Amino acid sequence: MARPSPSSPDLHTVVEALAEASTAFADMPLGQREFPSRTALAALMDELRALLFPGYFGTSELKAETLRYHLGAHLDRVVSELSDQIQRGLMASDPCCKDCEERARTVAGAFLARLPEVRRLLGTDIQAGFEGDPAATTPEEVLFSYPGLLAITHQRLAHELLKLGVPLLPRMITEQAHSLTGIDIHPGAEIGERFFIDHGTGVVIGETCIIGRNVRIYQGVTLGAKSFPLDADGHPVKGVPRHPVVEDDVIIYSNATVLGRITLGKGSAIGGNVWLTRSVPPGSIITQANEKDGMPS
Repeated sequence: MARPSPSSPDLHTVVEALAEASTAFADMPLGQREFPSRTALAALMDELRALLFPGYFGTSELKAETLRYHLGAHLDRVVSELSDQIQRGLMASDPCCKDCEERARTVAGAFLARLPEVRRLLGTDIQAGFEGDPAATTPEEVLFSYPGLLAITHQRLAHELLKLGVPLLPRMITEQAHSLTGIDIHPGAEIGERFFIDHGTGVVIGETCIIGRNVRIYQGVTLGAKSFPLDADGHPVKGVPRHPVVEDDVIIYSNATVLGRITLGKGSAIGGNVWLTRSVPPGSIITQANEKDGMPS
């Protein structure tokens, strides 16, 4: 005997409940909400990579005599798209904003002016990846194939937007890279040149991390917060330095967990699976047994 079909849901009740939940989620009424588009931001990141690495991403049929024309036309398109997304981010933060359109154009221009420096930094990251991984046959292989390079590209671009005071977009941009690579780098982290993440899956780098020059980390590394202060209502106090400071020339091996506002001194090596909540002086070699022998060279 066939089982009776389940009763049909009361769709009107479902619609009413969803509408009420949506209305209660934010103070802004419908019609005043204008948020950045995840789809548009993903496309914009592709456009920015094509600006940073013309001929590698985007149009590949470029010649030296057409490069500048191509870049100019590309920039003109990007500034329009970027301004629109920045404006949406500003309006999401302040729906009563009266000059969001003008501010968005100004910020977009300031951001694009930073692209040459971002490109320089990424060039050092690519070189560090090529020199630091014997499996890398060419710098182009690092550019096209290494998830760490994709993650740091998103982070360096998002970091510039964050410094310019753009709300919402920076975190959306780094979370796109997180979903693609498994590497979670907060846009607030300050990261020096020649930064190399090898393999990368499971890496977490917190908001207030400061990372120096020529730092290499491996998969599963966490640079996180040990604890954070709470306000009178029990909510976390925002923006307090709570993540590690990693000085120049440090190597952190796979699955190490480094927590709190501690300092890893210049030239130190942190072994795999180490749990570290104290600062270490320059040149330290830290293993699980806290001994100085047994570390890879």
